[in-house]
Amino acid sequence: MPQPFVFRTIELGDQTIRTAVRPGNGSMTPLLIFNGIGANLELVMPFVKALDPDLEVIAFDVPGVGGSSTPGTPFRFPGLAKLAARMLDYLDYGQVNAIGVSWGGALAQQFAYDYPERCKKLILAATAAGAIMVPGKPKVLLRMASPRRYIQPSYGVHIAGDIYGGAFRRDPSLALAHASKVRSSGKLGYYWQLFAGLGWTSFHWLHRIKQPTLVLAGDDDPIIPLINMRMLAWRIPNSELHIIDDGHLFLVTRAETVAPIIMKFLAEERKRAVMHPQPHSLPNH
Repeated sequence: MPQPFVFRTIELGDQTIRTAVRPGNGSMTPLLIFNGIGANLELVMPFVKALDPDLEVIAFDVPGVGGSSTPGTPFRFPGLAKLAARMLDYLDYGQVNAIGVSWGGALAQQFAYDYPERCKKLILAATAAGAIMVPGKPKVLLRMASPRRYIQPSYGVHIAGDIYGGAFRRDPSLALAHASKVRSSGKLGYYWQLFAGLGWTSFHWLHRIKQPTLVLAGDDDPIIPLINMRMLAWRIPNSELHIIDDGHLFLVTRAETVAPIIMKFLAEERKRAVMHPQPHSLPNH
């Protein structure tokens, strides 16, 4: 049986960071989750519950989200990656595997690039390379630019099908369940997150990400069109792409399908190089 989450609120300089750890049995490298924009850690719990109960999982609210404090000035992605590394130090973790979802996928890329020794493997779900990307439809992006769906749950339910696609188009109960887990910290934290990614791109250094990388994409994602995930898989040298028959939030709506793909990827050991024997030299004539 999986262990219950252990919640802690920690102080890192001027920041208060709310963390949640689901203990594992120590047999696997822990998994650190970078969540989507405006998303408190409760929103990924259905996904975590679908993972192997022996896997230790670390989730947290970034500054300005959920139970974490809102900074007076915004962080950029490198600053947030540094804060995540400091959080791991505080919680006494060395190396982790990292998964980033949507906005959190950009932060996960930054973390893997800036702290390669801390990140063993990388999983990128429904995300892109930042400013160099093929954008979603203007109507969808306009709705994403506002935190209204988190502050006003009824509005979030109303637009869920349009912005998340996939199963959210067909099942209104999914939007209600999603909205019930939302814990908003207000508008400022959301705008700070938008600012973190303003003008940011990983495109020029993606080829330097050396970690084994699993790229997961939804084929009906209005926010991140599929071509962006194909580009990530093309640019990251040691990567593989899996396409899921769903929308932007497939980690939640298709957790039972996606979790085994992720566990298989995390369990794979990098194959050692095989030293081929020298060919026999031809006899002298």
